[in-house]
Amino acid sequence: MNAMSLAMWRQLADTLSRLQTERDLRVLVLRGQGDRAFVSGADISEFASQRSSAQGVADYDSAVDAAQTALAQFPLPVIAAVSGICYGGGLGLALACDLRYANPSARFRMPAARLGLGYAYRSMKSLVDSLGQMAAAEAFYSARVYGASAAQQMGLVLSVHDDVFAYCQALAQQIAENAPLTIRAGKRAMIGARHAGPPPDFAAIDAAVNACFVSEDYAEGRQAFAQKRSPRFQGR
Repeated sequence: MNAMSLAMWRQLADTLSRLQTERDLRVLVLRGQGDRAFVSGADISEFASQRSSAQGVADYDSAVDAAQTALAQFPLPVIAAVSGICYGGGLGLALACDLRYANPSARFRMPAARLGLGYAYRSMKSLVDSLGQMAAAEAFYSARVYGASAAQQMGLVLSVHDDVFAYCQALAQQIAENAPLTIRAGKRAMIGARHAGPPPDFAAIDAAVNACFVSEDYAEGRQAFAQKRSPRFQGR
């Protein structure tokens, strides 16, 4: 059910760091293997060995935070395609994505209160920032399971689709055809605008915006519009 081990949390952060250097990358789609679960949460079988001492808890929480932060601050759009179970740490991963979509079988839950574990501040803040104070409180205090329709109503996902993977793939393709520098500049500004993120680097945001206006892609976009054809953006 795609439970996240400590090694997987660390590998996810490393993978996202490596992907930032891929010049031809335009957008990420995050999904679980198979369709039964996006991520069922952290691998509870490891808790006795990895999350029982103060140092173990600190190391584990650091790995989770590093993975979720790397996802939230990834410089390109990230889409979560949720099928089946999305619990605990899986919900945290989904909330770190820019866009979230689900299929009708999706189920969402924050089960910390049923496990007796503490929830780190940044993860809790992400929940509150995404859902609002009362919806986050209900989800956390009750440990209730929410279906796809309820998740859409409370803002956990944007919309629900029978074939969520095909929908997200088509959306990713649509995004990938747009101007990469414009997308990157917009993502940088969105990261700065988030309540849970670090203080905005306005100089870096302005530089990214200005780079769009001196790019070959800007000239191509204007030319394509005048010629009534689809633009061919190169990211430069």
